[in-house]
Amino acid sequence: MRLRDATIWFVCGVAAISLFVIAGRQLDSINSSREQMKLISNKPLENAPPSLAFATVAMGAFRGLVVDVLWLRADKLKNEGQFFDAKQLAEWITVLQPRFASVWEFQAWNMAYNISSAIPETQPEERWRWVRNGYELLRDKGIPLNPNNIQLYRELSRIFQHKLGSVSDNVHKYYKLRLATAMEPLLGPADSEYFKSLAEAPADWRQIAGDSNMAPLITALKSADRAFANDEHFVDNYLSLRQTPARFSPDAFKVIDSFRGTKTLEKFDIFAKACRLRNVWKLDPVLMQELNNTYGPLEPEDPNKHLPLDWRHPETHAIYWAVKGLRMAGKKEFSIEEARTDRFVGFGLQNLFYGGKIFIWNRPAENTQNSYTHESPELSREIFLRPDLRMFEPCNKQRLKVLQKYENNPEHVGTYETMQNGHRTMLKNAVLLFYQAGHIQHAQKIYNQLRELYPREEFKPPLTDFARNCLLEDFNRFSIHEATQSIQMLLQESYFRYAVRDDDEAFGREKLAKEAYDYYNAKYSDETGRVNLPEFPLMKYFGLRDFLSDPEYPQDLRKGLIGRIRLERPELAEQLRQQEEKVLRQQAEQSR
Repeated sequence: MRLRDATIWFVCGVAAISLFVIAGRQLDSINSSREQMKLISNKPLENAPPSLAFATVAMGAFRGLVVDVLWLRADKLKNEGQFFDAKQLAEWITVLQPRFASVWEFQAWNMAYNISSAIPETQPEERWRWVRNGYELLRDKGIPLNPNNIQLYRELSRIFQHKLGSVSDNVHKYYKLRLATAMEPLLGPADSEYFKSLAEAPADWRQIAGDSNMAPLITALKSADRAFANDEHFVDNYLSLRQTPARFSPDAFKVIDSFRGTKTLEKFDIFAKACRLRNVWKLDPVLMQELNNTYGPLEPEDPNKHLPLDWRHPETHAIYWAVKGLRMAGKKEFSIEEARTDRFVGFGLQNLFYGGKIFIWNRPAENTQNSYTHESPELSREIFLRPDLRMFEPCNKQRLKVLQKYENNPEHVGTYETMQNGHRTMLKNAVLLFYQAGHIQHAQKIYNQLRELYPREEFKPPLTDFARNCLLEDFNRFSIHEATQSIQMLLQESYFRYAVRDDDEAFGREKLAKEAYDYYNAKYSDETGRVNLPEFPLMKYFGLRDFLSDPEYPQDLRKGLIGRIRLERPELAEQLRQQEEKVLRQQAEQSR
């Protein structure tokens, strides 16, 4: 070998060794950064069989092969109905491949649907635990490890919308109750100023603890009960004290009484609730306020002002997670996942329009069938969802905006056409709802829009003929929510017609409502109570309440209705009085 070649080999060897040494010195720093950025996962499996634990360590970079085998096995177990075994394998897969979105989705769906449904209906609390486990898995583990994966946000939205919000499960009312009662203490007066205060509340304990104005309250609570000695659990114990004071020393609640009405207690209360929303429910109060201002129901007296959404409602949570997924995923290019997630926002708003008003009341358990005891062995709680006509405009605006977004996308013409069909159906249902509620002008306005956007033969008849024909046709395919809202609107309109002394139409609407009620119950009611309508006297009472609380009707007209009913229909007045006393009594018992 010539001297020149030997020199080149020597220099290259020295350079290579030097580069290896330099790279080796950087390896620890690189691995540390990768771990901090959550780009690697080397967490060992817990409670795994020795053979599997050895394989995952020994194979190192070939962990993907282990994942493939586990995934095939988990899918086989799922198809065989062995859901609990499939869940265990899925947990191991999430440890081995935490960025495998499909396994997070599978595991959440398996718990919320398969495992929960395998538990008898007589154990609603146990069913609810698995449904909650499903959405908490995505919310608390899957999404933090995959913050830009729209698929996980959409699946989380779907659990709230379909499993909790719909009637697909025989104990769906229990799920709705548990969500509503868990959220209710955190919502305060539920007005715009309250949500603004939540959004502006400190996000860290050190900020509130360092506030000199808060020190007297914090110090007094720590002295009153040892439960407040640990700062880490201070907020949780404070919220528990406000709801169930019997769990703590009487001195602790005396502290609350001594600060009642002060800015100190008000500010700490807002901080504690905002803290619970952020840390437990993973809801950002800033985004909550933004969604209120964008999608909240319109103030009847000011159509440019939005009221807050009802955050007790599962559909509101579905909207939140769908919107957050759309934002976190970015806008790189159109994807079918993005279109599906946009639909979830639209479906959520539409469902709030169809059944966004929540009414919860208690009644004696012995007089109630197919309801579930909650927190009190003597009373059963019932939840009813009723139409919220204030949600039409936010829903319609969102639908039009999404249609515009996909209108000029030639690669996905089918998506646009599907969205058009959904919007047309929503407008058609809206015409009927407003017409049946007696808001004829608003119904005509929507009908005109329907005709303009979708010129079809079925929309050519006058509004009155169109509404009557649709009502009779649609009752054959109504869901329980659609049937309830249709009957409710008929009853509300009957009170309106009676108030304006259009008696024939008033009795006609009430008769049609009763016929529709009997028709639906005869055709669809079952022993489980999952698709049963509320009792007709209760629906009549709700119809009266809706009319009396609807500001679109003149106040003197609403007041005059009560006088006329008392004078001319004393038997109806007595029925309504008894129903009102019953409802108020149950509400009082509920608030104790």
